[in-house]
This record gives sequence, structure tokens and C-alpha cells, in this order.
Amino acid sequence: MPKTVTYLEMTAPAELRPAPALPDLGLLRVDSSSPLVRTTPARIGAPHGWRSTTRTAGEWAAAIEAHPRRQYWLLNHRADVAGVAFLEPQPGGQVEITTFGLLPERVGQGLGGYALTLALRQAWATEPLEAAAVRRVWLHTSSDDHPNALANYHRRGLRTYRVEAEDEADRAIL
Repeated sequence: MPKTVTYLEMTAPAELRPAPALPDLGLLRVDSSSPLVRTTPARIGAPHGWRSTTRTAGEWAAAIEAHPRRQYWLLNHRADVAGVAFLEPQPGGQVEITTFGLLPERVGQGLGGYALTLALRQAWATEPLEAAAVRRVWLHTSSDDHPNALANYHRRGLRTYRVEAEDEADRAIL
């Protein structure tokens, strides 16, 4: 069955429609050497077939080395890891949210909206690359991701700008 990949963007901080604040939820930046950079996305993606679930330690090291500007943020709820938001500044004042999600045991606890709010705010606060300011925050999601993901992105103010169908042959090479 083809997978649908949806690309979303926000082009101004004022477009953010924040979820109600949760005082016990926050972001903590961690170094790329933290084991949580590898293990947390693997746990998040396991129910959805993310590639991160099958990467070896060597493949993770190569991926981290290939993206030296990527920022690794943990979503913490009451001092426990609840999820991740990985941000990557790109030329022209763009920031991609390369990975975002909650651990399976944290899904359904009402954290997703504010977790995404925190990630988007941090993306807008990121030091821009080759620009005076961040001009665009973007990400992609797919039909393999959590069924509430796309609706949450839209509720926070992200707009769909492209939708693609990816067939099995495309998926095999990713």
C-alpha cells in the first residue's frame, strides 16, 4: 500500500497557534553523544516502522556526523523523557523539524499539542543559517506516523504545501 508523505510549513512565528501550556513539560537540549539521541527516537518510531528502529550504532554515528548542525532536544515531563524534537538549521533561514514524537507510553496523555508548541517555538528561536532570521519552519509526516500527527500539526498552524505518494519501491531504498 502506498505511503502518503505530507510536507508542512510555517513562515512566520505569529502563525503559531499554541496549545495550552503544561507547566511540567519542557525541552532539554542534549549533546549528540547522548545515548538518548539514538534510543528515544527508536522507541517512538517502533510502532510506526521508522528507520531509526533498525539502525545500528554505526549507522546512527554516521547519520549524526552527516548533520553537524542538528540540535537534539528531549521533551521532558515531570523529569522523565517523554519524547524528542530534533531541529536542523538550513541555508536561507529555514529550520527543519527532522524528528518529533512522543514515546508510546506518553501518547494519549494530552502532551502532544504543547510538545509541538515547544518544538515550534524553539525552531523559531534557533540561530539561522545564512540569513538574518529564521524565515520558515518545516517538517514532513507520513501515513505511517501516529494518526493524530497531521491534525496536531494543522492545529498548531502549520500548512500543508505538498503531498506525495511513495510506493513500496521508493520505500525500500530509504
